[in-house]
Amino acid sequence: MAKDHSIRIFVVEDDPVYQRLVKYMVEMDSDHEVHLFATGKDCLSNLGLKPDIVSLDYSLPDMTGEEVLHQIKAFDQDIGVVILSGQQDIGTAVNLLREGAFDYIIKDAETKERFQHTLLHIKNQIKLKREVAMLKAELVEKYDFSKHFIGQSQPMLEVYHLIEKAVKSNINVSIQGESGTGKEVVAKCIHHNSFRRKGPFVALNMNAIPKELLESELFGYEKGAFTGALARKKGQFELSNGGTLFLDEIADLDISMQAKLLRALQEREFIRVGGSSPIPFDARIIVATHKNLAEEVQNGRFREDLYYRLLGLNIKLPPLHQRGNDIILLAKSFLANHAKQQGVKPLELSKDAKNKLLSYSFPGNVRELMAIVELAAVMAEGKYVEAEDIQFSSLAKEPEFFNQSRTLEEYKDEIIRFYLKKYHDNVQLVADKLNIGKSTIYRLLQLKK
Repeated sequence: MAKDHSIRIFVVEDDPVYQRLVKYMVEMDSDHEVHLFATGKDCLSNLGLKPDIVSLDYSLPDMTGEEVLHQIKAFDQDIGVVILSGQQDIGTAVNLLREGAFDYIIKDAETKERFQHTLLHIKNQIKLKREVAMLKAELVEKYDFSKHFIGQSQPMLEVYHLIEKAVKSNINVSIQGESGTGKEVVAKCIHHNSFRRKGPFVALNMNAIPKELLESELFGYEKGAFTGALARKKGQFELSNGGTLFLDEIADLDISMQAKLLRALQEREFIRVGGSSPIPFDARIIVATHKNLAEEVQNGRFREDLYYRLLGLNIKLPPLHQRGNDIILLAKSFLANHAKQQGVKPLELSKDAKNKLLSYSFPGNVRELMAIVELAAVMAEGKYVEAEDIQFSSLAKEPEFFNQSRTLEEYKDEIIRFYLKKYHDNVQLVADKLNIGKSTIYRLLQLKK
């Protein structure tokens, strides 16, 4: 790849006059590093220079543009290839775009304007990818950032920037985002890349614990503190000492417990239920919620003093529908993971399938997308996931299906139950529809033959 500040561009054109014209258009930007080639073979033999963009004439003396395109993409999928052609052939254009070309431009009076517009679009993508790579490189250390975060959209770049700030400090962090956007993933990333990474990461969901048990869960209890307290038990504050305590859905914390939590955070110590001696703790606090904490304060449901104590560095995770082409990147990743689990070749998304995904609002966010893609992979025939394989209309009517913390296996279980109900418990028919064995249905649902 070219230097960080420049873009390396190959111009492949056998017509000397048109080659000079394209060279002139490219060199209008001083950030461009230009290399000229008259044949496809010359271009391919120099791919070791790692171009960012290739301007490729479709009709070369030694190879077709399609042949050169295939070999460029086989070398590096990320190289942006722009096809320039003297022929206005819609079928050829569609095939080349399907094979990975970024754009197909006809050589006419409008070539210059469209070519420069396309270059600008590719350059913006390249710059975003470079910025993402820089941020990921700084965060990766022992926690593989790239396996947990996929996305190059501007909202996600801002998230990466804030994560970087959090990693380099010990400030409390508050994470806000809809269900399914990855709040706990962000918390783990911060912990495992911070100086506290050798300490424990302890997570507690405020919704998962009955309010009458929450104090003992947070602070622990002494033997005999209440009926059934047969031995001393450490709470989450004590267990997280030296590491990070992640309190999920903090907005749902009972108002009476908010005062006790505030005191513990202010004093940096707590008292076990049934005890009398303060116990100091040293843990970073990260909280998360799908609600707007400021509004909860205004409505009297959350203490203002606790709000300011917890706010710290605020990270707002964007809903999936605001992340643009990240939807496609995530879908491809889920397809690859599915294929790896099944031991098969990954499926590809057809153009119509991509458009269908991009047109949907995803109320369940990334978690919903994963479930939809998993099902589409099961339903697909051939090498492509088609638009008809993507089924979310029924889920869109009931988005609460995805608004719970469930594992992928639990979602699979729900999908199979849905089809069993739809086809009146006809296990063989459901097995055929989902392309899975009957034994899988019986195992997942714990049914008896």
